[in-house]
Amino acid sequence: MGEKERLRKNSQFAAVYEHGRTWANDLVVLKTLPNDLEWNRYGFVAGKRLGKAVVRNRVKRLLREVARATSTKTGWDVVFIARSQAAMANYHELEASVAGLLRRARILADKDGAKGRGESKG
Repeated sequence: MGEKERLRKNSQFAAVYEHGRTWANDLVVLKTLPNDLEWNRYGFVAGKRLGKAVVRNRVKRLLREVARATSTKTGWDVVFIARSQAAMANYHELEASVAGLLRRARILADKDGAKGRGESKG
C-alpha cells in the first residue's frame, strides 16, 4: 500500500468521520466516503483501549494486510476502526470480518473483476 493510498492527515480522517457512512460488527467498524480519485485511500485506527502499543500495531498491521489483499471498487476513502475484540483475533477472522463489512458497504469488487463506483448489475 503506497503513500498515496493512505489517509494521513487529521482533516482526511475528520471528513470520513463527519460525512461518511458507517458499518460495524464485533471486530471492526468501517467508515467510507467517496473521494473522486482513481484509487482508494485507507486509514487504520486502534485506540488505547485495545491494549498497549504492541497490540495496537499488530492489529493495524493485520488490517493493512487484509485491506491490501482484498479487491475493492475504486474511488473511496475507507477507515477501519479496530474494536477491543480485534486484539484477540487472528488474520483469518479479521479478513472475514472486513470482507463482510465491505460487502455490506457495497464496495467489495464484483466477482467478475469489475471495479468503480457504478451501480452493480442486477
